[in-house]
Amino acid sequence: MDMNSNNTPVLTDTAPITNSRLHVHSNLLPYSHTGATFPHGMLLNIPRKKTGILEDVFSCGWLDAMKSSSPPPKNRSKDVNHAFASSEADPYFNWLLKYPSALASFDQITNYAKGKRIALFLDYDGTLSPIVDNPDCAFMSDNMRAAVKKVAEYFPTAIISGRSRDKVHEFVGLTELYYAGSHGMDIIGPVRQSLSVSPNHPNCIVKCTDKQGKKVNLFQPAAEFLPMINEVLKSLIECTKDIKGSKVENNKFCVSVHYRNVDEKNWSLVAQRVNDVLKGFPRLRLTHGRKVLEVRPVINWDKGKAVTFLLESLGLNNCDDVLPIYIGDDRTDEDAFKVLREGNKGYGILVSSAPKESNASYSLRDPSEVMEFLKSLVLWKQIPFKSHI
Repeated sequence: MDMNSNNTPVLTDTAPITNSRLHVHSNLLPYSHTGATFPHGMLLNIPRKKTGILEDVFSCGWLDAMKSSSPPPKNRSKDVNHAFASSEADPYFNWLLKYPSALASFDQITNYAKGKRIALFLDYDGTLSPIVDNPDCAFMSDNMRAAVKKVAEYFPTAIISGRSRDKVHEFVGLTELYYAGSHGMDIIGPVRQSLSVSPNHPNCIVKCTDKQGKKVNLFQPAAEFLPMINEVLKSLIECTKDIKGSKVENNKFCVSVHYRNVDEKNWSLVAQRVNDVLKGFPRLRLTHGRKVLEVRPVINWDKGKAVTFLLESLGLNNCDDVLPIYIGDDRTDEDAFKVLREGNKGYGILVSSAPKESNASYSLRDPSEVMEFLKSLVLWKQIPFKSHI
């Protein structure tokens, strides 16, 4: 790709992933140094102006998006979409009419799940742990860990996080789970005889060995971007070090610039500094989440495609007797919600205490309700003489 081109690659929908067997396992292992190359067609170009990734931070609405990405609870009524604002008394109640509580609708969910195999996918920050000022301190509670451990005994359970796989595994600390870090760009699994590498991803699965000598597979579709990501990481650390409260986090295949602790008057400065760095990297794109700007490779990959890949790897995709459930709180989880909604494959559950538009089918207010939902799934599975089996 011409690095000086006036074209910027953008993320687009990819063709359906064919049967790719990863057989993911829970062991967390060091990353392989072996790179991987993209299959042709995973990168696309569209014309753009020469003014940079953001073009104009203000005209594109990025500053407004930064301000609204994590509204304080006391102002939640200001963020209600006009479609839900018919009642000034309790807009959240009206919002629940479209996104019912997964707890209040638990019987409806489990009735649909009778005779089906549930596959559970969980975001981490804001879902299993509370959102905190310091991202390095986003610890999950012991009770939450126990709930996740127990639910994983009954259902295949995966963590799909924007965090690096190392970091999210460190936080969760469970060996019963499947881990997908960097928004699904880093998935781990053991080598097995039945492993079948998809022709769509011929060089994206890397074989290596863990400290115990066990063979494993690493699925890393953005491996060739690693040197570029590391270069951008260093530049972002350098150019934001004078902005009080800013924090740059290395998430392996993406870089997060947190501005939660930055004075709001300096948010536009954060965005501009990031934009200036990315002007020299047209193969990278900028997205935003809850008080964070994220730099990612421009490839046809996101959490939705990671869910599809994991389902196929586990032999659960395109099966009438499988019910995937994805629980997440951020805009990056919307890709997974969309996959489940469009294919009528399963349920997306949005974790939010403020009304907002979503591709999810249900909602939960906060991580404490997530924990209650997970415990309810376990109790449902443990019912004697289960009619759902």
